[in-house]
Amino acid sequence: MIEIVNLTKRFGDFTAVDHLNLTVQTGEFFGLLGPNGAGKTTTISMLSTVLLPSEGEIRIDGVKLDRKASQQKRKLSVITQEYSMRQDMNMDEVMEYQGRLYFLPKKVIRQKTDELLEFAGLLEFRHRTVRHLSGGMKRKLMICRALMIEPEILLLDEPTAGMDALSRRQMWNLLRRVNSDKMTIVLTTHYMEEAQALCGRVALINRGKLQKLDTPDDLIRELGPFAVDETAEDTLSSRYFHDRDEAIAYLSRSGPGATLRATTLEDVFVDCAGRKL
Repeated sequence: MIEIVNLTKRFGDFTAVDHLNLTVQTGEFFGLLGPNGAGKTTTISMLSTVLLPSEGEIRIDGVKLDRKASQQKRKLSVITQEYSMRQDMNMDEVMEYQGRLYFLPKKVIRQKTDELLEFAGLLEFRHRTVRHLSGGMKRKLMICRALMIEPEILLLDEPTAGMDALSRRQMWNLLRRVNSDKMTIVLTTHYMEEAQALCGRVALINRGKLQKLDTPDDLIRELGPFAVDETAEDTLSSRYFHDRDEAIAYLSRSGPGATLRATTLEDVFVDCAGRKL
């Protein structure tokens, strides 16, 4: 279990994360959502101990996390937005390098490499160098590398950024399989359909503060599952309804450009924070 208690990070006069309180249960697929500059990546950086909090603390299974807590840090594996692999290495070499960093025996490294590359559907490409991999393959390889040390918690910062739709859905399936083994996953993403498809609960963060915390379905239900969009003088406005018949009745009284659609998580955030993701 991850406990985030009054977590705060300041950079001079700027507060990136402002007294954040969250609890992520063991085995949960948890989403951190918000616009650029909301504090998501800073929170992930503190969870991975790349950054230290200005105030507050993070506990893993009741034990405070810091850079000296090697046993706690070993429970975590991080996948960042950037491709952090040498371009001239092939997949086997990337995996071997990761295993050696954690002093795993060669036999274990070979066994885990075979298992993980097969798990991710990459086995037939194992001798291809990183520079010749597609973006989706690189992301999958980064997940395999992260799983080499058998972490209990996987931190994902925009893992599908820049992927095409097919590669993104392949990644979703891979992450579902990882989470089905009761691994705790904390995900940051700008793709609302991704959060809704994968996450059991999501936290909406804006300017470093927690705005909303609930399941995607409950957040949408609270706002109203039916949305009517209207365009007037090049301005788009939306109204939300809990009852479909009420939404249709409002639509019938609206102008010719009005449309009825399902409410999304982005609608929830815009309504809450007053700006788009």
